[in-house]
Amino acid sequence: MTVLEQEHTAAMTDPTAEPGTPDEPIVRPAPHRWLWYAFGGRLPARHRSWVLYDTTTSTWGLRHVARSLVQMSVPIILILVLLPAGWGLRAAVAGGGLFLGLLYSLAYMPETTEHRVVKAGYPSGTATAHRDHTSVQRQQRESERKHAAAAKRAARYRDRSGR
Repeated sequence: MTVLEQEHTAAMTDPTAEPGTPDEPIVRPAPHRWLWYAFGGRLPARHRSWVLYDTTTSTWGLRHVARSLVQMSVPIILILVLLPAGWGLRAAVAGGGLFLGLLYSLAYMPETTEHRVVKAGYPSGTATAHRDHTSVQRQQRESERKHAAAAKRAARYRDRSGR
């Protein structure tokens, strides 16, 4: 388990955490199950907490893009292999399709990830609420860190100036 997964698990087992978050451990799916998940399939119940982790961790946007690229790989490969044209046109068509696919994927990223969480058995809005809650906590920690650093600098300045 990575450090991020451990922190996420600790946050999820916190009694003050928002409702709808599980107490079960994060179980990463096997590669073939992840491919099924990337193509929109539902994972078994034991991976339920991993789906929430996958859609709410700090790298959830990159994970979404990776899933989108996996989905788009099939038509892109088919275009590159089967299109009866020169390699320049094949590459242009594949690039255009990749661009448009990523554009739509990014435009609907919150809705798509929320749908994955709902398919895993959570109420609608859980992923967004969890990301918002985590963001507020991160901002509070950063604010406290900056406040402590400013107090330390002020104390150093007072000590140097003899006040």
